[in-house]
Amino acid sequence: DSASNGFSFKGIKDYLDCYRSGKLTPSQVAKNIIAVLEDCDKSTPPLRAIVQWDQEQIMLMAEASTVRYRNKCTLSYLDGIPVCLKEEFKVVPYRHRVGTVYLGTEPETEDATVAKKLREAGAIIIGVSNMHELGTGTTGCNPNRYHKIPRNPYKPNHFTGGSSSGSAAAVAAGLCPVAIGTDGGGSVRIPASFCGVVGLKGTFGRISSHGSLPLSYSTVSVGPICTSVADAAIVYSILAEPDPLYPYGLKQPKATLSDMCAPDLKGLKLGVDWTFFKACDAEVLSICEKAVEHLQSLGASVVEVSLPEIEEVRVAHVICILSEMRDFLQPDFNKHFQEMNLETRANLALASQFTALDYITANRQRTRSMRFLQEIFTSVNCILTPAVACTAPRIYESDLLTGSSDLSFTARSMRFMQLGNFTGIPGLVVPIGYSTAGLPVSFQVMAKWWDEAVLLRIGLKLEQFRYQTKKPSIYYDILA
Repeated sequence: DSASNGFSFKGIKDYLDCYRSGKLTPSQVAKNIIAVLEDCDKSTPPLRAIVQWDQEQIMLMAEASTVRYRNKCTLSYLDGIPVCLKEEFKVVPYRHRVGTVYLGTEPETEDATVAKKLREAGAIIIGVSNMHELGTGTTGCNPNRYHKIPRNPYKPNHFTGGSSSGSAAAVAAGLCPVAIGTDGGGSVRIPASFCGVVGLKGTFGRISSHGSLPLSYSTVSVGPICTSVADAAIVYSILAEPDPLYPYGLKQPKATLSDMCAPDLKGLKLGVDWTFFKACDAEVLSICEKAVEHLQSLGASVVEVSLPEIEEVRVAHVICILSEMRDFLQPDFNKHFQEMNLETRANLALASQFTALDYITANRQRTRSMRFLQEIFTSVNCILTPAVACTAPRIYESDLLTGSSDLSFTARSMRFMQLGNFTGIPGLVVPIGYSTAGLPVSFQVMAKWWDEAVLLRIGLKLEQFRYQTKKPSIYYDILA
């Protein structure tokens, strides 16, 4: 529970309070959501957060949940909680389009593991969310006819960030308190940061990505986007476990939330590479430096560390993710080239220039970087950075028609993200303030493999740093 000044996002607890007190039932909430889903795409400009939804499906799940509340036999803390999943996941009965116009010609008949787990927990899946075509960019700009460009709820003429663009927009606009995304180069953390909500990228393999399109099998992690750190912890605790259908996470240690609610941060050592930390816009830097001081005031100590070969990490990550995507999408590139967005074509064409030697060298770099991190984590509990080096960029008229490709922006937006994807360590982004233009600024904490618990513990304290939460200019209060 946190005391809030003025506006606060409605989270899982707000929904549960309504259900348990009888003020609202999941069925009534579902009706509100359906009305909002109809409304938000009629607005100018349309929000385009949820790209496929089905009234009947939403009501079926909500009615089942309503009965469980009546009979006092709920399934989990997510019972009756509205959630959406990025279109990269298979969700019955929607089309598995993955941001394209040519995939998902038939409705899905089988759920991805995370969709299945959410159903088993009693959640109401309100639909699948918009995404950057095939996850190939960090703006969320997708001009094709099924998707269009999702809008940033804080400033609708700005991008949401990508590639889990609709997931972050849906949470920030109040459509649902929980969304699921995938993160191969910041694709959960960048949109969460730009839209002023919380994003968690689990350790590589921690949450099963079975049933999502395997675009890049060595860099992608699954994680929740939520309105608060506590909610991210709840979703994480339900989704994080080995899945026999997903070999990468089979040997993982049990997920815990140990010490998450400790009253302070005494005894924790926070690593900062100041040269790396400062490679961001001045406005972002000044807020992030104050956040570090806030964590120190709670008893944590800041230790200067050096993150070696960051430029090599950047290049090697790009080689790995693009080579793997190009490998998987080779048939699509040959057969559906004309149906792809221009930016997707350019990125896949670029990827075709990498050689087997490049890929092998990049993976040798990965081994080196993981060793460096092992060493660093013997002396610190986590590594602190700004989340994204800048705030959400503007949307221009031409972007709506042809899309957007700005490689310097892509590189800047991924700067603090790539280390986590490349080496598989977990990362959490938490909103900590706003730019003078009113756009969200966020902070990132990364920890050693499987130590999500320490991220959540620090994240809860970071939330207290932001003295107020500004209301997004597009916000629907589903519980009103």
